[in-house]
Amino acid sequence: MWKTRLAIFGLLVLLAILIGLVILILLPRLKAPQGPPTIRDTATLLKQVQTVSQLVTVKYILEKVVVLEDPPKGALAQFISGDNRVVMVARGIVKAGVDLEKLRPGDLKLSGTNLIVALPQPEITDVYLDDKETMVLERKTGLFRKFDERLEQTARQQAIDELRRAAKYGGILDEADTMAREQIRHLAATFCLNVEFTKQTGAQ
Repeated sequence: MWKTRLAIFGLLVLLAILIGLVILILLPRLKAPQGPPTIRDTATLLKQVQTVSQLVTVKYILEKVVVLEDPPKGALAQFISGDNRVVMVARGIVKAGVDLEKLRPGDLKLSGTNLIVALPQPEITDVYLDDKETMVLERKTGLFRKFDERLEQTARQQAIDELRRAAKYGGILDEADTMAREQIRHLAATFCLNVEFTKQTGAQ
């Protein structure tokens, strides 16, 4: 009987020791406040910013009617033959963004919880036509004239140029800049940092 009691007593002592060890290990972790991750230098933060997105992008979808005429040379030829003509309804996509990979180590300055970012200028990155939605409404060939196959390609390029201008005047660059700032603010907030933006040195 005494052997059984001794064995039970030994198990209880062992269990008490194990519980004590667990408490000693976990108690400091439970008491320690769970703060935000720390940033020790701007190089680390720069790497974090660049991983958000190589290019923060805004996309516009625009339509433009393009009328392109190719008159023959000479007033008499124009009177007799008439113009070659293409009328196209072009739907295009214009993309713009801020290339965060252009951020340099000197473009980020960290002082306490304040982060100053010299942001690169926004730029239009891509303009192209949606071939499924772009259509030629009219192809006209002048009398005694051969239709110039390059006329349609010229009309497409003209549409791309005009869509680029329309997006620029419509504010796509400002929107790209705003989106980039929001992305960086969101990232900085995870480190409890306040962000101030300036112009990148050498930017136009």
